[in-house]
Amino acid sequence: MRRPSWVPEGTDLDKPNAARVYDYYLGGSHNFEVDREMARKALALWPELPQIMRSNRAFLRRAVSFLAERGITRFLGIGSGIPTFGAVHEIARVIRPEAKVVYVDRDPVAVAHSRLLLAEDPASSAVQADVRDVADLLARPEVVELLAAGEPVAVLLVAVAHFVSDDEDPWKLIGAIRDALPPGSALVLSHASLEGRPDQAEDHQRLYRMTPTPLTMRTHEQITEMFAGFELVEPGVVYLPQWRPDQPESVGEHPERMVGVAGVGFRP
Repeated sequence: MRRPSWVPEGTDLDKPNAARVYDYYLGGSHNFEVDREMARKALALWPELPQIMRSNRAFLRRAVSFLAERGITRFLGIGSGIPTFGAVHEIARVIRPEAKVVYVDRDPVAVAHSRLLLAEDPASSAVQADVRDVADLLARPEVVELLAAGEPVAVLLVAVAHFVSDDEDPWKLIGAIRDALPPGSALVLSHASLEGRPDQAEDHQRLYRMTPTPLTMRTHEQITEMFAGFELVEPGVVYLPQWRPDQPESVGEHPERMVGVAGVGFRP
């Protein structure tokens, strides 16, 4: 396969990549046939996946816009994948042209793609780090610089914490991030919910156990506990389409079908 200009040297084009598969679900163009084939196999087991992914991305857009309108100009996207098709820096700069964004992902392919795409954007950077090693993540120079100014920072954990097992204690990891944030900072979080489609929860988790990134779906109460030390904004932790929808009718009759819940909170 001929290597497109946006693909870094050394990228294996014959193996699917999770970040490019996600881009495909979102309707983006930064994916290959090998990624689309993997997506089709997943869709055979879980046909609603693209709709869920797009609902999650729509929540991210609304949350980033909400925070930018309230003056936040610094964003830390953890588990960001490839910053294409409605990336955080693009959303934030519609409202705050001076917005700075640090994207963090543990996948070296996603980070390499990101660095190439962001090469001419001095206010955005990509870092390879893993939220499960939170001390290392917070010590990266780009993250230190983002936090050092003492200005509020929005931490984005969008569809990330459900890839952290109970043994790895996502509540403790988020608490460590919270304690490193300046006052007025925010947490944006979405998470796969057990209550959304209890009849399909085990099938969803079984699907992801077939991949390198197994999924741990959790209860509404467990997910809400991740906002400990933050003050939730209205409407609290709700199904993805219910969080400050652009139009009330866009929520639909069955928001629980999107499986995930989401919320935004501020650190006092």
